[in-house]
Amino acid sequence: MNGVLPDSALARLIDAGAIRADRPITPDQIQPASLDLRLGATAWRLRASFLAGRGRRIADRLADFEMHRMDLTDGAVLEKGCVYLLPLVERLALPAGLDAVANAKSSTGRLDLLTRLVTDDGTEFDRLPAGYDGPLYAEICPRSFSVLVRPGMRLNQLRLRQGQAVLDDTALAALHAAEPLVDGTPLIDEGLGFSVDLRPGAGTDDGDLVGYRARPHTGVIDLDRIAAYDPRDFWDALRTTEARLILDPGAFYILVSREAVTIPPDYAAEMSPYLAMAGEFRVHYAGFFDPGFGHGTGRGARGVLEVRCHEAPFALEHGQVVGRLVYERMAARPDRLYGAGIASNYQGQGLKLAKQFRQISACGG
Repeated sequence: MNGVLPDSALARLIDAGAIRADRPITPDQIQPASLDLRLGATAWRLRASFLAGRGRRIADRLADFEMHRMDLTDGAVLEKGCVYLLPLVERLALPAGLDAVANAKSSTGRLDLLTRLVTDDGTEFDRLPAGYDGPLYAEICPRSFSVLVRPGMRLNQLRLRQGQAVLDDTALAALHAAEPLVDGTPLIDEGLGFSVDLRPGAGTDDGDLVGYRARPHTGVIDLDRIAAYDPRDFWDALRTTEARLILDPGAFYILVSREAVTIPPDYAAEMSPYLAMAGEFRVHYAGFFDPGFGHGTGRGARGVLEVRCHEAPFALEHGQVVGRLVYERMAARPDRLYGAGIASNYQGQGLKLAKQFRQISACGG
């Protein structure tokens, strides 16, 4: 059956050697509809981001872009504003008919840590053609915070697809009628539209808090440290009683969707920007929603929006449509769902920072 491969199918591909690694792939890397990818022990600082290009290998292009090589064995800092290339532990030998797509994991995006998959013969980021056979690399560019990384860390995830999986608007409307995907009237237009919540206390019980803006000069974040950092050292709280924010060019924001969404067990979804002409900003780095997200909570779950403003200050208003969820069929129902028996940090979430930060009601600012 066409669709996104579930956990059981991923496990079979690992057993068959289509997904392999020098170190054993562990069961906790297998998510309901994706596989977590692990960093290797080396990083190259690059002078520029690059793609291998048709018929060329990443290893053969490195001499054109490499500045220096770093050993990650004892941990190393990837500095804000710099570009790095890291080989991943996993590699692929995909069967014909199976293509792949990658996304940053949720915490990676919430740290403004631009992480993209690159491959040999690659002409675009995060997309692998059917039958790809070769190594995998992560290009990492910390945008707001310098980060400490080690081998084995998981910053991005890979999902495999067979055939056409995306629901068109007619199928999406039928799915919503059978099992509501959003609280309220859905905006269905090449996916399920979602908007930003800028009401006082959006997604929280904290007065007029509506989001967070990354502070420009901060310390290093060790990605292995969970609930270790005081948000006030890294974020300014955003408060408004006007249901509006003025976004600053170059700044990074954590906001929340107005809608609470549900991903039924037989589906997955990808968050996509709505339209370039909708505003001078980009929404999301971590764009993948596993089967079961918001399901079983009785109310769905808010989508956290990772927003970067571009060329000019932009007035973002409450209820403005900023993105859409593109739903895809699963090839089969996963054995485990998001939030059910797996370490799901963001099930039932509202406005929430990455897991490295302590969750406190107010961040000063």
